[in-house]
Formats: sequence, C-alpha cells, structure tokens
Amino acid sequence: MDGAITKLSIAGFKSIRALENLELKNLNVLVGANGAGKSNFIQVFRMLMAMAQKNFQKFVLENGGADSFLHNGPKVTESIRSEFVFSSLSPRAKGENQYKFVLTPTVNESFLVAEERKYTTTSSRSYGTPSPESRLHDFRNERSHDGQHNGVGHFVYRSIASWMVYHFHDTSNNAAMRRSEIVEDSAMLRNNASNIAPFLLRLKKEYPKNYAEIVSAIRMVMPFFDDFLLDTVKMGEAEKAKLTWRQKGSDYPMQPYHLSDGSIRFICLATALLQPELPKTIIIDEPELGLHPEGIALLAELVHGTAQRTQVIISTQSPALVDHFCVEDIIVVNRKNGASTFERLKEQDFTVWLEEYSVGDLWRKNVIAGGTVHE
Repeated sequence: MDGAITKLSIAGFKSIRALENLELKNLNVLVGANGAGKSNFIQVFRMLMAMAQKNFQKFVLENGGADSFLHNGPKVTESIRSEFVFSSLSPRAKGENQYKFVLTPTVNESFLVAEERKYTTTSSRSYGTPSPESRLHDFRNERSHDGQHNGVGHFVYRSIASWMVYHFHDTSNNAAMRRSEIVEDSAMLRNNASNIAPFLLRLKKEYPKNYAEIVSAIRMVMPFFDDFLLDTVKMGEAEKAKLTWRQKGSDYPMQPYHLSDGSIRFICLATALLQPELPKTIIIDEPELGLHPEGIALLAELVHGTAQRTQVIISTQSPALVDHFCVEDIIVVNRKNGASTFERLKEQDFTVWLEEYSVGDLWRKNVIAGGTVHE
C-alpha cells in the first residue's frame, strides 16, 4: 500500500530500549498487559507527527521534557534513534523510502535533532545540520535532482504528515466531542473528535455515500438511532455545529449529552474508519472501551474494511476484540529485563491450538504470552 510503513526500528525511547526492524502490515493489532509499552509505541507516532508540523519542542515540553523520553533517563540512554521504511508514494519509482533520525538531549531538557537522513533504494541524503526542529516540513516540496519530479523528501513528509492517532477516551459531559465547534473546522477529523459535528456536516453535503455508511454502522449498534441533525447556530461572528440527532419515531432534537459514553465513542470510531479521505496510517488506542460485545464485533468488521484501504494500527487489551483477527495480525508487547519487546506472531506456531481455540482464547490462556510479567 503506497505510503504505508513496512518496517521500523526504535532505540532509547521510553520503555523501548531497542526494537529492530519490526514488520508492519496493512493490519496491526498490538496486545499486551498494562505497562508493557503499547502506549509508548504509539507515542513515537505522535512525536513524528509533531516533528513534521514543526511542533517538536512544544511536544517535548508538554510531555515532561527530554529526560522523560530517554529510556531509564539520560545517565543510561544518550540518544533516541529511529528509522522508518515506507512503501514509496512515487508513481514512477516504486520501491522503498526511508527516514532516519537521531535525537540528543540538551542541558535545558529539550532535544536536538542531531541527525536526519532520507533514503531511497539507491541513495542517501542528509536533511542538513543539527537543529532544534525537524526539517521534514522544510523538504515537503523537494524536487528530484533533475527538477522534473517530486523528491524523496516530499514523499517522506507526505507519509508522516498524513498519519492520525485517534484517542476517544474522554467522553465526559464536558468532552470536546459533545460541544459545539465552528463549521469551518471540517477539513479532517481531529484526534479527539472535537470537530465531529462540522466534519459530519461536510460529509453529509460532499460525501453522501460515506455519510450513509457511517449512519448505517451506527444504527447496527444503536437500533433506535435515525439520523444526525447537526444543528448550526450563530454565536457572535461564528457559526457552530453540534452533534444533535433524532431517534426513530420522534422529531425531538436529541442533544450530544443524551448519548451514552459507549454510543458517542462508537460514533467517533465509525466516522474515523469510514471517512472518505483516510490517513496513510491510522492509529487507534484501545478502541473497544465501553462497547457492547456486538459493538466490538462490528468495530472489528470496520477495522478489517479500513485495512483494505489504508494501514491500520490498533492497541487493545480485549480478548473479545482479538477474537476477530488472525494470529498474524497480532503483535505481542511484553516487558523483559525492564524493556518493551515486540513480536509479530506466526500462524504456524499456533496451528494445533487454533483447531480448538480462538485467538482470544489463546491470549486468555496465556498461550499467546501477553500477560502481566513480574520482574
């Protein structure tokens, strides 16, 4: 799949002491106990997204400073190193693009991007001298040597800048997804679904087929749901939309606060997975939270469908969700000697077990060793 991550390596990042050449496919399901390192793995993607947007220093500061990123602190780990391999987005040069970076801590608990390189199968080039911010954004319009085509920096940036890490955990009464948002904020679904109302309003007008698919999926989990109203209202100079809706057999305008936590979370998930313009890689942390077993089954179906269109990475602690995936979709995250380990499973290692048990059963029975580890 063009622009997807095929392989990655990470060293020195939080609990990830050394991860070498982890293979990623179109569908990737991270399983593991609390504290194993699933969230740290996802945090790597958030960090690169910030680097691509020239928000790296802000991201580091907001997440505790450089020392909190280094595996066991700066006395143990001197730098963070990572390398990502992508399937090329170039229409004329199929193959792989690579991006490599090294981060070193500074005296004020920030980071210096000490090294950045981009590769193709035949060449390697530096992004320039060390800098407080990544130069990914600076090379977003890079041209090839002859000036006739887009360069590798353009394709690397496009891959990383299009990632999206969705996190729909906050469904409280004051959660952003339950509040009004300006109608202009509709270009993409934000990571916490704060703009879900204007986003759905745009889909209803511009992508009616995708909008209908989203509504249909919601009705399967919420049979009483009829359609969204997405009422707009003027607030001073701004026009805002909110997630109003109606139920079958009634014309009463239901409000966002009428939706249960599980219901509004599923609405966000269905919208993210069925949107027309998908990120190159979509990452969702524990999507099963608050869902009924039937909702979990439908969620898995949506994930499978989305993985036919783009690359999907999810993390979960739910055997019920794992039941809906193949062994080879699973990446088991464990802790060993104080560090996270990652292993993609092979179906041939579980052939006999799978004759009698589901994948979720194998995890429950710790045949797939992803349980709590006492160090």
